[in-house]
Amino acid sequence: MKYRLVYTHRAIRDIDALDTKVKQRIGKTLRRYEPDPLKHAEPLRQSELGSYRFRIGDYRVVFDLEGDQIVILRVGHRREIYKR
Repeated sequence: MKYRLVYTHRAIRDIDALDTKVKQRIGKTLRRYEPDPLKHAEPLRQSELGSYRFRIGDYRVVFDLEGDQIVILRVGHRREIYKR
């Protein structure tokens, strides 16, 4: 099954706030994970943020799967992402 990346408004704001090199690294990695996201994902224990996460260096990408879409919910540094 081919998945497609979809970004929420909050995720776009999170990404815009990042450094250019970090943005490029996250974008490149997400495109690489697109064909089989669950192979690279970890389920989240607390599902308030989302169902899964990708670890990309010190950054975390929280997402849900909805049909053939990878819905990116939040992107942030590992220190900050899980705080409310």
